[in-house]
Amino acid sequence: MAAYFNMETLKFLMFNVHKLEELLLNERYNAFDKESILLFLQSVADFSDQDLYPIFKEMDEKPAKFSEGKIHVHPKIKDILIKQGELGIIGASFDEAMGGLQLPATVMHAAYFIMEAANNHIPGYAGLTAGAAHLISSFADKKYHEQYVPNMLSGEWSGTMCLSEPQAGSGLSDIKCSAKPLDDGTFLIKGHKIFISGGDHEYAGNIVHLLLARIVGAPAGTKGISLFIVPKYKISPDQTLVNNDVITAGDFQKMGQRGYCTAHLVFGDNDQCTGYLVGEPNKGLSYMFQMMNDARIAVGRGGAAIASAAYYASLQYAQERQQGRRLLSGGRKDESAGPTLIINHPDVRRMLFLQKAIYEGSLSLILQSSIYHDREISDKENNNHWNLLLEFLTPITKTYPSEKGKLAVDNGLQILGGYGFCADFILQQYYRDIRIMSIYEGTTGIQSLDLLGRKVLMENGLVLKTMLAEIQHTISEGKMDERLIITAKELEDQLPMVEATLAHLIPIAMKGETEKFVSDANLFMEAIGTIVVAWQWLKIGITASNALNSSDAAFSASMLKNKLHTMRFFYKYELARNKSIFKIIQSDEVLTLAEDEAFPD
Repeated sequence: MAAYFNMETLKFLMFNVHKLEELLLNERYNAFDKESILLFLQSVADFSDQDLYPIFKEMDEKPAKFSEGKIHVHPKIKDILIKQGELGIIGASFDEAMGGLQLPATVMHAAYFIMEAANNHIPGYAGLTAGAAHLISSFADKKYHEQYVPNMLSGEWSGTMCLSEPQAGSGLSDIKCSAKPLDDGTFLIKGHKIFISGGDHEYAGNIVHLLLARIVGAPAGTKGISLFIVPKYKISPDQTLVNNDVITAGDFQKMGQRGYCTAHLVFGDNDQCTGYLVGEPNKGLSYMFQMMNDARIAVGRGGAAIASAAYYASLQYAQERQQGRRLLSGGRKDESAGPTLIINHPDVRRMLFLQKAIYEGSLSLILQSSIYHDREISDKENNNHWNLLLEFLTPITKTYPSEKGKLAVDNGLQILGGYGFCADFILQQYYRDIRIMSIYEGTTGIQSLDLLGRKVLMENGLVLKTMLAEIQHTISEGKMDERLIITAKELEDQLPMVEATLAHLIPIAMKGETEKFVSDANLFMEAIGTIVVAWQWLKIGITASNALNSSDAAFSASMLKNKLHTMRFFYKYELARNKSIFKIIQSDEVLTLAEDEAFPD
């Protein structure tokens, strides 16, 4: 197997740390057991080894390109999409009645993590198709389920989300794409959409766009946005496909993920583009948030996957590259000895442990969010509890792996030295690929505004209170283990800093000084993200320590001790930084408001 992820770590996190088997007792998921899930994940790993990883570098060197009105992608995309359909990957979490496997979302995210670690240019095609199909099945008229969803889950057709426009990227209240009602209940769609991932390619029999537009005469702002199904080809009464006046104007050439096409689409240039309303008028944004929130967790997952692949590539290099000599006592070098492997140098080991701590902590965070999502669906009695936790974690799950994953890959590139900067080695590609993750589906700035400006204040602080109670529960468990007392107390010491920071910020918000309140939201996101991942590492440490204390031989003692060591690394080198970050946030000095006398020049 190509070294881009570790199946033993994935199994450990899923079944031991996050106790997936407890979820499988629920009626919705009781058709599966640990063995059947492991078989599914192994089939995904085999598929990734055989079909995805071998063309990863080639997709970067021969990127998607636009010519003669079409976007051309790697020729293997067609077979890959069909194979993903046959394996059940696209419909993994869909109900059996809809042709899905009805797997927990946790398993679905694990499967996509494997694929993205193998080749992050490909899984987005299937992921967006699944997200679009999910929107249709959740909110659209049943006749559209029958027309579109089966072909999407099979991999024959693709799906997209169409939000951004040339004048309105993240500012959805400013979209101009219009929808004019027609006598037959359909709508005439007209406008431009940009940055549409998977927006057009020759290997999809049809591409089903889920598009935000404003019905003529609708209210201004986000309250006037509706959601439409706008296929590339309409289905005629005789079930043949006919052109729907969706034109591809071009493909954006990117610094990374070059094999994953990103289209500029023009709808209704000839006044012949038909759209089908999803749900009620003017409620499109609320519907689209289902796909957007799912996509945000998927983006974080992509960041964790790239960081995983980069870690194993740099680890392999460090285990093979000889350079320099180890220092003896007194700082002397043993010149009589040959060069040592660079993995023996403390600074290289520091960078490797940083990569490992970030990617494994991020992966655990993705699985934690997925568990909450599955609980929200399957545990109706406690639905609100799980929803609150998922609401709080979603912006963090998107942001932490994207931002810190970027740092992890950067350190991996540094391990390779000059070779890391050269195209012959894969680290530079991972570095370019991961850069988009902090921009996709709402930038880090937007996620930070959501966390501090919305989630922290939601329901009079109930969301934050619920999250902190989960963390405190883990801390209490950790304090009962002699190996973990110090670690648990270090995490507990972070909680008063959160409270003190909010005690400083909330009065500012209460005075109506909103810009000042959120001016350091990105730093708040960084600090809270680090606390949340430290919580994940404490959970990992508790599980590893319990396994060492038991006679369970499912995992080697060396692996378990390595988890404990990496946990301590994270606390020393990452969590300890939070004290300075909280101090910055609590400063009375504000230097970034537009009213300041100084201005960037």
